[in-house]
Amino acid sequence: MTRSTRERIIDEALRLFAERGYSATSVAEIEAASGLSPGAGGLYRHFKSKYEVLSAAINEHASRTRSQVAVSLAELGSMEGAVDLEERLSHLCRAGLAKVREESELTRVFFRDLSQFPELVAVVREGLLQPMFDAIVTWFQAQPEYDDAKLDWAGIAAVLGGAVVHYRLFQETVGELPGHAEKDQFVAAWVRLAVGLLPSPAPVR
Repeated sequence: MTRSTRERIIDEALRLFAERGYSATSVAEIEAASGLSPGAGGLYRHFKSKYEVLSAAINEHASRTRSQVAVSLAELGSMEGAVDLEERLSHLCRAGLAKVREESELTRVFFRDLSQFPELVAVVREGLLQPMFDAIVTWFQAQPEYDDAKLDWAGIAAVLGGAVVHYRLFQETVGELPGHAEKDQFVAAWVRLAVGLLPSPAPVR
């Protein structure tokens, strides 16, 4: 699918911000990476400033995340009754790992540059991070095995979701797998931890 000029500017700007940093990336460099004549002002036909490009990138990622969470929950929900609980947990974990990996460029920008833009930190928090943790709560509450369970789902989501985020962030920042655990090892351990945190499942009615 061919990207529009606006989409190319956003994608290439985010890539450059992730690689070099926001302040170290010039408008001309974004234009060149987007296939525009560097320094000719092509970016300004779509955005008022470099900051507006960054803001657009973050807001569009947040909007996309909200849609993805809804789709993922629907897909995972369709597995109820078709596969056992541990397999469903495995799918949930893998979906989370894939999402964090997808946002690797934005993650690097977040930690390197966004402290100077608290309004954009709020977008990341409310549009990307919290929806992922909220989705874990929603998922557990929807599982028939735990229909009557009275548990601290928010606390459980913080532990399990935090583990998923940390696994990918460790890779991004350190360049190695945490504990040298391969993804399949991590997922299997995550599932065991998830099951161990919960009481014995009630019989499905």
